[in-house]
Amino acid sequence: MTLRPLLDGALTVAAARAGAPGGLRYTERQLYYELCRVLQPLHAGPRRVPYTLAPPVRYARFAAALAARRDGLPGLLPPVAPPPAGPGTAAAEPDLYDYGLPRLLVCQSPEITAMLIANDLHLEAACPVVAADGLPLDERLTAALARAGGAVVHVLHDASPSGLACFERVREAHGPAGTGGADVRVRSMGLVPRHAATLHLTSGRGPHGYRGPLPAGLRPEERAWLGSGRTIELAAVAPARLLHTVIRQLRGGGTAAPRRTPLRRRVRAVRGSGFLSWPDR
Repeated sequence: MTLRPLLDGALTVAAARAGAPGGLRYTERQLYYELCRVLQPLHAGPRRVPYTLAPPVRYARFAAALAARRDGLPGLLPPVAPPPAGPGTAAAEPDLYDYGLPRLLVCQSPEITAMLIANDLHLEAACPVVAADGLPLDERLTAALARAGGAVVHVLHDASPSGLACFERVREAHGPAGTGGADVRVRSMGLVPRHAATLHLTSGRGPHGYRGPLPAGLRPEERAWLGSGRTIELAAVAPARLLHTVIRQLRGGGTAAPRRTPLRRRVRAVRGSGFLSWPDR
């Protein structure tokens, strides 16, 4: 008996869930993790019992099922093109550099960067979104951050050694020590292992024996978790939850009353998890 009909039906359900509410755009890897939730709904367990889940289907099998779909899937974003050669990330609107920039979001994943922009997060949160593979940032962009005074660069990354390394790379390049003493703070927005366990996300495996720097606020079990080679991608977070929580954090924890926009209406039914707050160093 083949699994193709089962996967094809589950893929249709996963696509509908990934795009809810209101037709959100999502990446291929986000669709994969949504498929994992459809096939293995253990993520709905009680939050007070922390655990992560092994993937119920290999990515290669998912990719084959996706490639066989001839009708396409609404909301699925195309693959991200490689970044242009040379350092720096420039904005399409040069006038942006004439003003102070109070905050900037740097994403480890180019795919997550494209997904956030496709869903208008940069407009809803009034915050430019760039990918970490474009580092170092364009000099005009760093000048705009310095001009604002007290600007914050938020780094959105996986719960993995590579995610921690991404945060360190941004901090070293664009923190106070890397910007000539400019008043720019670099903060990690997550993902944190304990919050990933609370959300019951699907985890993977990477290289063992990570011995790099870790944030001081991590618990011993989180350090052991990362040291064992466990990883969790941001793509494992449901698209609507990711959008809602990033907006909430960029707006300062949701203390200010946000204006209503189409994106706000699309995600107003999604509960905030607060999982994107990294412990202070």
